[in-house]
Amino acid sequence: MLVKTSAWQGRRVLVTGHTGFKGGWLSLWLYQLGAEVTGFSLPAPTVPSLFEQTRLAELVNHVEGDVRDMAAVEAAVNAANPEVVFHLAAQPLVRYSYDNPIETYATNVMGTVHLLDACRRAESVRAVVSVTSDKCYENREWIWPYRESDPMGGHDPYSSSKGAAELVISAYRRSFFETGARIASVRAGNVIGGGDWATDRLIPDIVRAMLAGERPLIRNPNSVRPWQHVMEALGGYLLIAERLLEGRDDFASGWNFGPSEDDAKPVAWIVDRMLDMWGADGWDRPTGSQPHEATLLKLDCSKARAALGWRPRFSLEKALEKVVEWHKGVAAGEDARELSFLQLAEYSKLGSVGAGEVPA
Repeated sequence: MLVKTSAWQGRRVLVTGHTGFKGGWLSLWLYQLGAEVTGFSLPAPTVPSLFEQTRLAELVNHVEGDVRDMAAVEAAVNAANPEVVFHLAAQPLVRYSYDNPIETYATNVMGTVHLLDACRRAESVRAVVSVTSDKCYENREWIWPYRESDPMGGHDPYSSSKGAAELVISAYRRSFFETGARIASVRAGNVIGGGDWATDRLIPDIVRAMLAGERPLIRNPNSVRPWQHVMEALGGYLLIAERLLEGRDDFASGWNFGPSEDDAKPVAWIVDRMLDMWGADGWDRPTGSQPHEATLLKLDCSKARAALGWRPRFSLEKALEKVVEWHKGVAAGEDARELSFLQLAEYSKLGSVGAGEVPA
């Protein structure tokens, strides 16, 4: 299950959405592996941001642009001349999608169309990994985890836009990529990690409250999510890309990457552990009605386990420790880039939770 450094040294890679949280961590990892990374994205969506804190623009070829702009996307693909494309540019927030549905669909659906259409005409591209979400599934709020073959859907604009993006990826794969480049879609649960400053997202909300010495406001304490550290999901994405580069047509499909069954925890459990690790206590619930958000969502990752040998390396407890370690370190004056590289290097040396090698 180890990512191969030899697969990435000198490899030309385009990452859309590199100014975001997941895209930033992926770009740092690719740089550490020796890849030549071009990033295409809007400016960093938050202040502060992982992009600015790690000075990522110094490490990659930074190109500002919008995936809603077809001409800009095509120009970026042609200029980067990539062998591998990771598509992470997205409108990533459920609550924001209620206020801005048109922007959400334009970015998540048509942005994916623009990227794939540019890739199908780029002779250099050999592999495309398009990142959607665990929320792409038609959520029936049941106890069983969702498999890659389950129907796409979505209650809110964000979730349905990700389901629609999956349909786009499938159609392009069968219509335009039966030869040449190979396309996979990857679906992860709620990823957490240092440097996530998004609004209306649990871990960043807790971190901001802790740094300000305030009690966090928790909207849905009983909701259950498949929580995992961002490096767990990104490791799976890299492994899929490696298989596509090897010419493996059987990996050009949809893939789930989530935590072990025991680590699908309710929000209240996460909050209590985070506060305890930070040395604080107490949280409150906001008043008033809240938009609909799924209360139960789990992923079945048996396909990735069987075909890739992929398994989580962190328990959820360890993942939360890494989040607190990163944010406390940066708040104390440690260099965010070096701390990120250190966490990536430590993670790459670990075994898997499934093998019993990483204690909680």
